[in-house]
Amino acid sequence: MSKQERRLGVSEVNLVTRKLKLELCNEEALGLAIGEIDEVYGVDRVDYDTDTRRLSLAYDASRLCIDHIEAILDRHAIEISKDWWTRFKEDHYRFVDQNIKDNASKEPWSCH
Repeated sequence: MSKQERRLGVSEVNLVTRKLKLELCNEEALGLAIGEIDEVYGVDRVDYDTDTRRLSLAYDASRLCIDHIEAILDRHAIEISKDWWTRFKEDHYRFVDQNIKDNASKEPWSCH
């Protein structure tokens, strides 16, 4: 298995991928938001598909969580879709991100 190069601040163990559907928005604001997200320490990649309006990103969940990404989108007045599937995925992403962050800060132990 080959080891892929990751950006600074991204650990392969804590790497997660997320996909969010966005509402229609200003393309200039979206470009600025994607540029800002791409510069955040711990983000590995950010892509946007204009046909499906889907933001796809990969980041180190021990360093940041989906709330950081949503805050950047909010600052640029970009809304995430309000459909039930996207809301369900957001809640799941929050849970998993918090779990990874909690586990990354604990010492592993064994009784043997």
